[in-house]
Amino acid sequence: MVTKKIGIIGCGNMGGAILYGALESGVLPKENAYVYDINPAMMEKAKKWGATLASDDEDVCRNADIVLLAVKPQNASEALEMCKEALDNKALMSIVAGVTTERLRNMIHGAPRILRIMPNTPAMVYEGAFALCSDNDFTEEELSDAKSIYETIGVVEMIPEHLIDAVCGLSGGGPAYAAMFIEALSDGGVKQGLPRAVAYRLAAQTCLGTAKMILETGIHPGELKDMVTSPGGTTIEGCEALERGGMRAAVIDCVNVASEKSRKL
Repeated sequence: MVTKKIGIIGCGNMGGAILYGALESGVLPKENAYVYDINPAMMEKAKKWGATLASDDEDVCRNADIVLLAVKPQNASEALEMCKEALDNKALMSIVAGVTTERLRNMIHGAPRILRIMPNTPAMVYEGAFALCSDNDFTEEELSDAKSIYETIGVVEMIPEHLIDAVCGLSGGGPAYAAMFIEALSDGGVKQGLPRAVAYRLAAQTCLGTAKMILETGIHPGELKDMVTSPGGTTIEGCEALERGGMRAAVIDCVNVASEKSRKL
């Protein structure tokens, strides 16, 4: 259990997912969570979950030991300006895409310790993927607390900051790409006569189960594919169609362009 007080600036989709997961899992006691969001609806949501509502960004920083910055990239400078000197000598976790540690320091009054993080939205159902920058200046205890929060709602990988844009392109946007594949798979089922609801459930469960097999058994994705593709069977016909459509190249290009966009933010 995290004993330090955690403050959250921005309680939208991602900040809210992290807060909700940490509170519901019990790793973060409700009395240790402080939240501020400019949107009253988000504040009401945080209050319903049991968090303490702060009056502004500065109030969050003054009450918390570790602060999570969870705002949109274009709002980061304004949010940090509102913190004034209250972040000095505090620990700051940032999930702001494309904003480097160096840029964050230039926006802040004072000298906090900074840990950049790239999350994704499946944290809302305790299945998130989190990349934490290994080149951070958190204390050992602060880093342990940060890991504890994210490990309760997903998988944690430590990576150097120069690779975080690649993580943004892969797992940051990955839920959208996976959802598109599930939708397309379902469309194929519907074309073949399956009811839409049945097609969605079968497609989503198939992707969930496949991912679980890879994570829990350590099986190589190629080996798993080979297990399913019988000689002269139906699945190899489908694989050939995906190859003709350029699926692999399209997915690789997808991660490349998303990563480049992150670098340009």
